[in-house]
Amino acid sequence: MTRTVAEDEAGMRLDRWFKVHYPDLSFGHLQKLVRTGQVRVDGGRVKTSSRVEPGQSVRIPPLGLEEPEAVPAPAKGARSGEAGKDGARATSAEPGATPSATPPAKPRASKDPAVRKLEEDRAFIKSITLFEDKDVMVLNKPFGLAVQGGSGTYRHVDGLLEALKDRDGQKPRLVHRIDKDTSGCLLIAKSRLAASVLAKSFRSREARKVYWAVVPGVPKPRQGRISTYLARDEDEEKMRVARHGEDEASHAITYYAVVDQAAQKMSWLSLKPVTGRTHQLRAHLAHIHHPILGDPKYFDIENWELPGGLQNRLHLLARRLVIPHPRGNGVIDVSAPLPQHMAQTFAVLGFDASQYDPILEAPEG
Repeated sequence: MTRTVAEDEAGMRLDRWFKVHYPDLSFGHLQKLVRTGQVRVDGGRVKTSSRVEPGQSVRIPPLGLEEPEAVPAPAKGARSGEAGKDGARATSAEPGATPSATPPAKPRASKDPAVRKLEEDRAFIKSITLFEDKDVMVLNKPFGLAVQGGSGTYRHVDGLLEALKDRDGQKPRLVHRIDKDTSGCLLIAKSRLAASVLAKSFRSREARKVYWAVVPGVPKPRQGRISTYLARDEDEEKMRVARHGEDEASHAITYYAVVDQAAQKMSWLSLKPVTGRTHQLRAHLAHIHHPILGDPKYFDIENWELPGGLQNRLHLLARRLVIPHPRGNGVIDVSAPLPQHMAQTFAVLGFDASQYDPILEAPEG
């Protein structure tokens, strides 16, 4: 069978397009279908990273899934940014736009379990909202919460957003993704128009993002640029540095800067990803032999012992997001606070989250 790409799906990555229309299809299964030529666009072979355009015909081979109803298309992207002070804040020219200050009151208990679950999910989303207006939301995604579903993953942000459906059955849409164990800023579009505009901002690199990480040792030089090609490893659970021209290899660029250090043992890094590849920051820091503290996939230093008082959790925070407002009025500028385990590490190591962040001077490309 074939499906036609809709107008509001312009520029969407093929893997994201499949995730929208076939949410139960795993990435590994899709990748195999694409590699063997079973998935085609306008009759031609494609990659999972290929972008689709309105009117194109996508060939859908047998997937072994029930045919879902068509759903509105979210968009995806991730680009570079700059860092701010601790805590959440936002600026926007949209009248009445204010950051959320306190969690909403606990909803009244409902006798209907389904209704009660929606109320609980709605209250949870509100409790982690850093900024919201009528077009967008920025969530402070906690450690351990997946952005989208997958094999064995039943609680995730995309599913929680079902609780915020409007009267027409439309729910807020993901604009980009961050890893399950990464904390911090996650941008959500509340309308199809906002999703389309924000996705274009990510693709054109108008959106700026900064991440904070804690790593063993101190990178040399203290500020630098990491440029490699990345490809999915054979086990499809992590990325590896690849050669230019390899199948599915994508160019990835990251700027980093050492903000502070604890002797030569540990350092706090600020990171500006120019591109938005899967696990880019984690793979890049492992590549320069300073893997992120608590990373279960990429931390590969033998005989390294976790210092006392630190938790063995991924120390990676999507710290700040700056992006033009989808209505063209000013910018959205939001910072996320440190998650509990990183705040504990900062306290133990003596790092001050209010320090000046040198990544602000990093180039944009």
